[in-house]
Amino acid sequence: MRALLASPLGLLIGISLGALGGGGSILAVPALVYAAGQDPRHATTTSLVLVALTALIGIVPHWRAGRVRLVAGAIFGLAGIGGSLLGSHWNKAADPDLLLLAFSGLMLLAAWAMWRRVSGSRGAAPRPANEGVDSPAESVQHFDAATIAKVIVAGTGVGLLTGFFGVGGGFVIVPALVLALGFTMPEAVGTSLLVITINSVVALTTRLQSGSIEWGTVVPFTIASMIGVVIGSRLASTRDSSSLQRWFVGLLVVVAVYTAVRSSLALA
Repeated sequence: MRALLASPLGLLIGISLGALGGGGSILAVPALVYAAGQDPRHATTTSLVLVALTALIGIVPHWRAGRVRLVAGAIFGLAGIGGSLLGSHWNKAADPDLLLLAFSGLMLLAAWAMWRRVSGSRGAAPRPANEGVDSPAESVQHFDAATIAKVIVAGTGVGLLTGFFGVGGGFVIVPALVLALGFTMPEAVGTSLLVITINSVVALTTRLQSGSIEWGTVVPFTIASMIGVVIGSRLASTRDSSSLQRWFVGLLVVVAVYTAVRSSLALA
């Protein structure tokens, strides 16, 4: 019953995902802990299901528009398998309150990364509407030793985030694809969904083996989130994305502070 009552929060998370193109799933863990009553480990598992399904649905329009670079995304995702498995192992051994305290720090990091992106976009020159859509040759993809090393390090780090915290890590993947492989922003966003899907599925396999998924909470929360994604996608076409992102950054900071205070008091 408590999971059903908390499912509207899944709707709100889905709306943020659909409207902003990512980042909303980071709110799933505190919502599941404080509203649905899950312990932090089960909450990260439920979040993984949400992240995997959302990434699969979200990748479709990017794929049709030619913004998904399959080879590079697969390499990045495969590089994160080891980190994803290790992160899942650490998740099982971590103190639940310490896990939440670390998660609050991750939310603040995500808020900072999103704020920088919004602030930078206001001063950047506008790009052509078709940039990065139908011209794969525009991406500079030099797979030399240095680039491969960057991809492995970044992929492993993202895998750790996914396995340990149950988040997609798009706020890390997108800049890494732009800086390491020279992707345009639309290509990086589309390809990041492929990376997120790979890491989430790998992390979920370890949770399935241990039987730690509470389907009674997963199903209503995820269904509500999927409905929210559709609503959010429609909102994105009628609202200023920069304004929406600034509001979301504020929400992230508030939830992060609340999570930090609650977990710190529990640890004390």
